[in-house]
Amino acid sequence: MKKPAALLLALLLAANLVPALAAEVLTVAVFDFDSKDEAVHELGPKIATLLNADLSMNPDIITVERAELDKALGEQELGLSGTVSTESAAKVGQLTGAKVLVTGRVFKVENQTMIVAKVISSETSRVYGAMAQGAPTVSIVDLSSNLAAKVSAVLSEKGDTLVAKMPTRDERIAKIKKSLDGKKLPVVSVKISEQHYGPHIIDPAAETELSLILQQCGFKVADGGSTEKPEVEISGEAFSAYGTRKGNLISCKSRIELKARDIATGNILVVDRQTSVGVDIAEQTAAKTALENAADTLAERLLPRLVK
Repeated sequence: MKKPAALLLALLLAANLVPALAAEVLTVAVFDFDSKDEAVHELGPKIATLLNADLSMNPDIITVERAELDKALGEQELGLSGTVSTESAAKVGQLTGAKVLVTGRVFKVENQTMIVAKVISSETSRVYGAMAQGAPTVSIVDLSSNLAAKVSAVLSEKGDTLVAKMPTRDERIAKIKKSLDGKKLPVVSVKISEQHYGPHIIDPAAETELSLILQQCGFKVADGGSTEKPEVEISGEAFSAYGTRKGNLISCKSRIELKARDIATGNILVVDRQTSVGVDIAEQTAAKTALENAADTLAERLLPRLVK
């Protein structure tokens, strides 16, 4: 009897620890370093590859694979070069899912090889620097490893300023309720089809979460068996897909696209979409969490626009 109880306790502790661990994990994209100087013109991509490998060994960092970067940016004006700026960081972050971008420059000063890195937030536009240097006898592998340690220290010490503070679910609902105060709320129906690209997952997470938030904010939610007729119809599609694994943690990405229609007039009240990420020790739960997170964000924009 003791073993099952101990196993259950371990699973519960792991489940409770996942949100805390997920909150500390940063998604980082490493771009080729600028190496235009003739003496170092081949080093830029090599340094980026070595730095990416070193950072990927840090359990608190998820690095975007180079192939995924190429795929995400292949049809864009931005490439894997060291020209990423604070102005383009937000766009790159949206395309790659990275919260932090690392790029920089390698060059020679007298007999020293200098590597200067820029650590750029795609959410807050904050920029920090890190530098490694060495004599010709110091290998690029050692210089890159030294730089990786310094970049990891920046991510650890400045993480709070590199990632935008996200409101909690309770804060979102409180904000929605405040915007609806004193207004007549319509009866709403919700129908969001859902698909996961991977193992089959039952239950409509996006539809369930949005319906729950509607009820918590004072709306009546109607379905096919309700006696009250809906006045507003919310419909749309949602999907989720496996992202990556870091140790025991699995991340999934989701997207919800929906519209709200006034049934009496047929007018479209809102058209909106949202992507989000969820992390858990199980792919199915991570996918559902990603959909719930996207629904929470959508609700904050959607619900105030359903009332007259």
